[in-house]
Amino acid sequence: MNKEQMLGSETAKNGFKNEKDIVSKFNNWKKDNEAQSWLKTMGYILSEIEFVEALVLSGYKTDVQVQVTIKLKKAIDVENLQVKLVSNLKGFNQIDKRWVDKYVEMWSIPANITKLLKEYTGEFEPTIENPKDKRRTFINEFSIGNQNILLSWIENNKSLIVNDIIKGRGKFSAEWMLVVQKIETNARWVLKPINVVINHFGNGKVIITKLGNIKIGRVTMQRKGGDGGRKTAQMLQFKINPAELFDEM
Repeated sequence: MNKEQMLGSETAKNGFKNEKDIVSKFNNWKKDNEAQSWLKTMGYILSEIEFVEALVLSGYKTDVQVQVTIKLKKAIDVENLQVKLVSNLKGFNQIDKRWVDKYVEMWSIPANITKLLKEYTGEFEPTIENPKDKRRTFINEFSIGNQNILLSWIENNKSLIVNDIIKGRGKFSAEWMLVVQKIETNARWVLKPINVVINHFGNGKVIITKLGNIKIGRVTMQRKGGDGGRKTAQMLQFKINPAELFDEM
């Protein structure tokens, strides 16, 4: 195995279009070079595998679940993969989106922080004079005191936040992230353990950006926006650039 394969990054001979393509490759693992490379990256010895069955999941951090049966072993190993298909290597990908109240439940967010987040997303209208956007308040429009309170709370809860938005919780939490450059031919892929992904994107300071959003390491937190002005524009979302993992060796 060459260095690139050992690191879980390789050029695929055929393109990838969606999660179903990934599932098909795993289910055809005996003849599929990419699937064999993925299984090796996950620590399997191909000659010991008896059966592989993959399926698409929805509504969880895991997009593709792979069940691996090992010869002479009664138990079935289960690998949960989060799949990110990217076409623009500098583009950002939404990894989590919810109403502020849902995050309040998940992270026990105190009332003063909840109020600031709802002003930021537009659930609460601006109370400042002459806001840049009459629909909401940018983080850098809050008083310095409130900016520091919000940054301090996020910094103190950074590990919880990053783990939940990338890995998730429960039996369908992600164990791996498979990033595929979504082009018709010569697609690139990289497969990383989820803890490596969390470390890559979560490391770094919590800061306010020039546009008035928040960066948590390499994760961007922002108001969802868009949606033709519908109320769902007021949701809170987190974004990363999955293509960064191609350079994470």
